[in-house]
Amino acid sequence: MLSAVHARDAAATSRSRRFEAFIASNPATIRAAQALRYRVFAGEMGATLHTPYPGLDWDEVDEHCDHLVVVDNVCGALVGTTRLLSDRQALKLGRFYSESEFHLERVLGLGGRFLEIGRTCVDRRVRGSAVLSSLWSELAGYALQGGYDYLMGCASIPAGPSGFAVDAVYSQIEAEQMGPANLVVRPKHAIPEELKCESDDCGMPPLLKAYLRLGAWVCGEPCWDEDFNVMDVFILLPIERLQARYERHFMNTRLHGSDHAQLAEAA
Repeated sequence: MLSAVHARDAAATSRSRRFEAFIASNPATIRAAQALRYRVFAGEMGATLHTPYPGLDWDEVDEHCDHLVVVDNVCGALVGTTRLLSDRQALKLGRFYSESEFHLERVLGLGGRFLEIGRTCVDRRVRGSAVLSSLWSELAGYALQGGYDYLMGCASIPAGPSGFAVDAVYSQIEAEQMGPANLVVRPKHAIPEELKCESDDCGMPPLLKAYLRLGAWVCGEPCWDEDFNVMDVFILLPIERLQARYERHFMNTRLHGSDHAQLAEAA
């Protein structure tokens, strides 16, 4: 609830919209985001989280990130979050999180500035396009104002009852949504053959759909994340693609308070 969100951060929200997104500026709000992550990843997905803090999804990457959160103004709850790791902070950390799953030499060789997105989740009670639209709106402004050239990260695809339908999922990705050949990344942990299946029981997750609608590329084969029991695909989004497709929608939302539903429909 809002009591878990520090008053200083709560004051950053406006009652003109149901969902408000902002960068958390204090430990209490960040802990609330980590608690939401724990409920979603451990509680719902059954992920194994290597955290020293009961009830919180924490790792060493968190200390180097900005935490973007979404608050529901109706009930005061923190209902969405993602963490943002800049290239400069990754240098201090010694790596991007994605480098634990993929060989990124080709991508990072592009030069320019990178912003990594990770640990994105939404409270199950309000899952839908409105919360993600609020999150993407704030993220777009953050990336554009920060002078980044690329957004990147991992998008997770859960296993169905029969296993991982790699071919079926990839058949739903349009040719133009696959990254250029010179930017193909290699997974460090391939999907074990015994975990693969032909039948697609789950379909493409909403988060991956959202990335693709924003103009992101899927760059190569998936990596198996054993702790989360998901297959992760590496996504890369040149900011110019995001700006060309969505700047009008994002900026109208941010500057004029337009309904987030318009953005969701446009996506």
